[in-house]
Amino acid sequence: MRKLVEKKIVLASHNAGKLREIAALLEPFGIEVVSAGALGLDEPEETETTFAGNARIKAHYAASKSGLPALSDDSGITVDGLDGAPGVYTADWAETANGRDFNLAMTKVWTLLEERDAQYPRDAAFNCTLCVAWPDGHDEVFEGHVNGEVVWPMRGEKGFGFDPVFQPKGHSVTFAEMEPKDKDAMSHRADAFDKLVKALF
Repeated sequence: MRKLVEKKIVLASHNAGKLREIAALLEPFGIEVVSAGALGLDEPEETETTFAGNARIKAHYAASKSGLPALSDDSGITVDGLDGAPGVYTADWAETANGRDFNLAMTKVWTLLEERDAQYPRDAAFNCTLCVAWPDGHDEVFEGHVNGEVVWPMRGEKGFGFDPVFQPKGHSVTFAEMEPKDKDAMSHRADAFDKLVKALF
């Protein structure tokens, strides 16, 4: 397992929400996080069918273009009643001609569950795969999960993505109703990040 000794890392994402979360998680280690967007890097095409495969594509692309270690995050929601969809296509379900619309994506998920008359609780999981890649081609991969259920209607203003319809197991509020620090402590990203920290630092 290669240790991360560099003090600057590229986040292979243009997502402001992810940048905020990951910068906060890395701050205690004295690591500066700069986004791929800030460096003017394109987003590579994600052609794999797994979270790990797509995380690797993004991290290696950003590392090779920037000359710095790069951290990518491929995450999404898997819904049992939809046979694991949207999964790696979570962001695709939100794509519109005018950018991503997650309200549309969440509505689509609920509509499909209703059409299937899916049983309650409508179990789901948030999945996060983190990949750290170095410019020399080496990488390390870490996976995290949090279980919960899809609820309706959407609730909360504090999260992003599918947070307003995801209620983690053992809680009565959605991720979007939680204080960010409480969500960050238990999220799929926190689970993967905990593994990354133990391995790389």
